[in-house]
Amino acid sequence: MTSSGAPAGPQTMPAASRHAGLTVADSSSRTVDLVVGFTLVCYICARALEIAPTSLPRTPIVALDVCSALAFALIDGGRRYRLRGMLIFTAICIVVGNVVENLGVATGFPFGHYYFVELMGPKLWHVPVLLGLAYIGMSYVSWSVARLIVSPAAGQLSQARLFLVPFVAAFVMTAWDLAQDPVWSTLLHGWVWRDGGRWFGVPVSNYLGWYGTVLLIYLLFAIYLGRRPARQERTEAAASRPALLFYALCALGNILQTVSRQPAAQVYDPAGKAWLAADILRASAMVSVFVMGSFAALAGLRLAARRRR
Repeated sequence: MTSSGAPAGPQTMPAASRHAGLTVADSSSRTVDLVVGFTLVCYICARALEIAPTSLPRTPIVALDVCSALAFALIDGGRRYRLRGMLIFTAICIVVGNVVENLGVATGFPFGHYYFVELMGPKLWHVPVLLGLAYIGMSYVSWSVARLIVSPAAGQLSQARLFLVPFVAAFVMTAWDLAQDPVWSTLLHGWVWRDGGRWFGVPVSNYLGWYGTVLLIYLLFAIYLGRRPARQERTEAAASRPALLFYALCALGNILQTVSRQPAAQVYDPAGKAWLAADILRASAMVSVFVMGSFAALAGLRLAARRRR
């Protein structure tokens, strides 16, 4: 009982205060949405510049591509996994990516024998700084797409499903590399495979090594998420749309290469094998449509099911 004789009850926030709090939260969410949208626009500009007939230096265009994806991951991921979660994810990507890439250049394991040239910019030991940062953006996007594919319609992952996500996410990201690597190595010479390879100058070992590397990144992140006493993660359908859109835009950029670039008719890998440049671009587009597109479609179906519920 209170001093006035009325029974004590739970204290409630005045309606005006609740309304003010919601208004501030909505305003903050809209601001983040605008910033995420801006990073998507920057990424679109980078992909457009990559395929446009321009005399601009290539390295700044690559930097815009990588940094826009990085900014997208940090901002979109920050509101989903909070700042600490994305800092952990970023640290895992940087450490694992740089260690494995430097090991790969020095020894040939696990990707095969290769080296980087000037297109990718300054290096940290054997590996360009931009490449190390590139792991973060596409790793986050691929994780988000895989999480959609694996998640139940209700949205929240069980422990078993959480540890299934890394295996699916590694396939999602390897599909991206399957489309990109021949273009960036055999055509653009961002890096060089010393012995060439069966997939338009790229060895099959590259994709096995790539899958294993990103799987390690994802398993470490899943362990971090699983050890949190209460995973606080945005699971509503709207939270998943930006990453799915980013992955789809990446696939679309690969497809548009076939109609915009006018490369030399033939290119040669270091083993002396001749490849038709048009075939490389068409293969990249086909992988983007049928492999990346399949992952995006599965994720989109999951997203639609969650929205209906």
